[in-house]
Amino acid sequence: MTQTVVLATGNAGKLREISDILEPHGWDVKPQSEFFDSEADETGLSFIENAILKARYASDKTGLPAIADDSGIEVSALQGRPGIYSARYSQDLYGDKTCDETNIQKLLSELDGKPAEQRQASYYCAMVYVEHVQDPTPIIGLGRWYGEILTEKQGDGGFGYDPIFWVEEFAKTAAQMPKTQKNQVSHRAQALNALVMQLRRGA
Repeated sequence: MTQTVVLATGNAGKLREISDILEPHGWDVKPQSEFFDSEADETGLSFIENAILKARYASDKTGLPAIADDSGIEVSALQGRPGIYSARYSQDLYGDKTCDETNIQKLLSELDGKPAEQRQASYYCAMVYVEHVQDPTPIIGLGRWYGEILTEKQGDGGFGYDPIFWVEEFAKTAAQMPKTQKNQVSHRAQALNALVMQLRRGA
């Protein structure tokens, strides 16, 4: 039996990744853009808080179960920045023109001159499922993917910080990895799989 769920994101890259991962489990993932075009206020101070806010907002708008993720990259030498501000990290410099490219350039400039041992980073993802807007027990899946930040971009796949996120295990950046490979090991894949395991146990 197919389960319809609304995905609380306007990010096309996230939609593709999450749909590809969930489809084999019998989920029909609908983007929130099919129902509404507003965005939840991300006022939380953690990935988990923001994911819950987004999931409840999407469920309230659609009347459907909702999945939301909040994810970003954390750099050790920057005390965990950009963190929850990853998607809008360069907004202070570029305003409405903020995009993946400007975010990457700001991060690279902040790490300019740092040796490899100070460029450790990790992608982090909190994935949340709510059955309805008042769901008192959101289901949460977490994932963390370790790597390091390069000094320049490599690869043209993926999105976000993927072109500068080097994964030693595969000797390539996340942007150079085939989609099927990335969808098996990424922070988002880990969080989704953790979420799906809990949903299957509760079915």
